[in-house]
Amino acid sequence: MSKTALILFGGDFALALLAQACCLLARSAATPVGALGQELGRVAVFVAAVMASSYLAELFAPETNRRKRVILVRIVISLAIAYAALWLLRVFLPGAGQPVLFTMSALCIFGLLQFMFHCGFHLVFRIPGMAEKILIFGGGPMSDQLASLLAIGPHGYIVAGTVRAGNESVGEAAVPGGIPESLTGLALRKKIDKIVISLTERRGILPVGEILGCKLSGIEVVDAMSFYEEMTGKVLVEKINPSWFIFSGSSRMTYFRRFIKRIFDLVFAGFGVLLCLPIFPVIALLIKCDSPGPVFFRQVRVGKGEKNFTLFKFRTMHEDAEKATGPVWAAENDPRITRVGRWLRKSRLDEAPQLFNVLRGDMSIVGPRPERPEFMAQLGKAIPYYAHRHHVKPGATGWAQVKYAYGASIEDTVEKLRYDLYYIKNYSLWLDLVIIVETVKVVLFGRGAR
Repeated sequence: MSKTALILFGGDFALALLAQACCLLARSAATPVGALGQELGRVAVFVAAVMASSYLAELFAPETNRRKRVILVRIVISLAIAYAALWLLRVFLPGAGQPVLFTMSALCIFGLLQFMFHCGFHLVFRIPGMAEKILIFGGGPMSDQLASLLAIGPHGYIVAGTVRAGNESVGEAAVPGGIPESLTGLALRKKIDKIVISLTERRGILPVGEILGCKLSGIEVVDAMSFYEEMTGKVLVEKINPSWFIFSGSSRMTYFRRFIKRIFDLVFAGFGVLLCLPIFPVIALLIKCDSPGPVFFRQVRVGKGEKNFTLFKFRTMHEDAEKATGPVWAAENDPRITRVGRWLRKSRLDEAPQLFNVLRGDMSIVGPRPERPEFMAQLGKAIPYYAHRHHVKPGATGWAQVKYAYGASIEDTVEKLRYDLYYIKNYSLWLDLVIIVETVKVVLFGRGAR
């Protein structure tokens, strides 16, 4: 979790407790509250409900320059979800819920406090010590890209200066050769927390002694690629080389990790199938009534080790949709998509049969999306390191799917590859769980579908 998300989460948690405290004080003045243990349990339920609904409404997302209107809409959605959850809890577990008037009052107080906090959140980073000071060492496009990224806030960082490695420096004088007289002194004087090394070529340019002095003085030193990855959750494909894959500290997929991931896949896929079974006949009937053709759609995709397998989906296009055009990506408002198919794609229910691919072992619950073999040759030639995504099983959902919209071009595929490589490099069971929760949000809000 980023610093921004952590502060937002912590602030909302405190405000939820404050809203409950205000209502409890008002209630105790008129009517004695119940037993302490029971009241604490109800408070915990309320806080859990509003925090979960705030997460689903993406109020903790580390986005930038959010307008007050956007914040207000998300808070209203969040409060509606929280009220529905608390109402259902009160119906099925009367002892765990609070009186309706109490719940509504607490939600209104929390919503008001939350709106004020999120609108003025950027002021938090003006408090000394809350934002980390960054010094960028090096010039060129990568340095400019990082500076532009850091200029968009709030994100918990402040650019204190940029020192060029050539004959030019920004903010400080440079000695002949481009190296500052004392990089360590500069960093200590400006109270730098982190130095980002952004050099296209390091040999003969990187002041190793000065960088080591900064490191030993307690200043964190990171390379630009790692910092960009940390900030954005993706990898700059155009900047990496083969050595990056070797020395980047990627998570090693051991036999034990593969075993745990397979158990994870079987549990989630089995649960998903049981959850979807009651609606499968309804979907099948709607597809049959809407257009002629089979209910299920089978398509060859490329899996782990570039081995082909048959992918299952509910049919969303007219039969023989590619007979005239051949294999093409789906476009916005694609005329090949049926009326029911458009709804299935929007809700992502067309992907549900892929759970059977997961049970068969062709796919994983989480991983890069499997591509069609017809596009593989084109993508492999146009995009460096594209084949590296086939070192893991493809997934029914993935980091690229929840972070980026539907890909329908070479440029889109490059962007999604950045996220796929980040997932492969940083794989963990926790990341898989995060992606599954994010997938639920994507399905609820219908984002990115075509």
